[in-house]
Amino acid sequence: MARIRYGARTAAEITAARTASSRLPEIWSTGVVAVWESDPDAVAAVLPPPLEPTGRPLVRATISKVELPGYPLGAGSVAVAAAHRGIEGWYPLVMPMTHERALTGGREVFGEPKKLGEVTVDRDGPVVRAALARHGIAFVEVRGAVSGPLPVPEPARKTDFYFKFLPAVDGSGLDLDPVLVHCLRHEKVRRLERITGDVVLRESMYDPVADLPVHTLVELTLGEKTSDQQGRVVERVSAESLLPYIHQRYDDPQQLLDGPPEGSA
Repeated sequence: MARIRYGARTAAEITAARTASSRLPEIWSTGVVAVWESDPDAVAAVLPPPLEPTGRPLVRATISKVELPGYPLGAGSVAVAAAHRGIEGWYPLVMPMTHERALTGGREVFGEPKKLGEVTVDRDGPVVRAALARHGIAFVEVRGAVSGPLPVPEPARKTDFYFKFLPAVDGSGLDLDPVLVHCLRHEKVRRLERITGDVVLRESMYDPVADLPVHTLVELTLGEKTSDQQGRVVERVSAESLLPYIHQRYDDPQQLLDGPPEGSA
């Protein structure tokens, strides 16, 4: 009988897949990073407990293109500065990706708020334009020109915070108490340049980052970097405390509350 591809895989096949995924080469991305100081009340308002604001209400937009073997990937994020148990890091609100493959592992393994979107990083001589777009709206756009090189920083460890959860099958909330994930990244940079320009935030009902206005632009750079990542669950949080924030993950929050239609099979 021919191989049934939806059938069970052997232990050897599972082991081989795990081994292959653990030996990924360094993958370098080219991208723009914009960091700005925003309204402290707005930053505090988007942080689910037990995350807390840091001493400075920072927002970070990352817009990158990644030359993955076989196909290029656009990857981005908009995150706010946050702290947990004395550890400072970033809490991403939205992470647009240009390919389905880039969504699956991040969402299902780490709880990353990834969504399909358009990610643009263009350079024409010194002129740079980078943008994150979904539903035809470029809700973050960076425009400027490279104005000089910057010192390459030492390798650094950075932390992102994610909440991993499952919507309840009956539409009543969540199946189980969510877990808070610390995602640790070891980042290396091989080239860094300063951009003189600005950040434009556009109104979008799907990605309302315009609620985090640019008060003071702190950093605007173009660089080449690579990183690895490892996640760990640090604690369970109550479904009740996270429920007011899970609309951040969905374009249509109502879909979480619809539940199965009566009589559906």
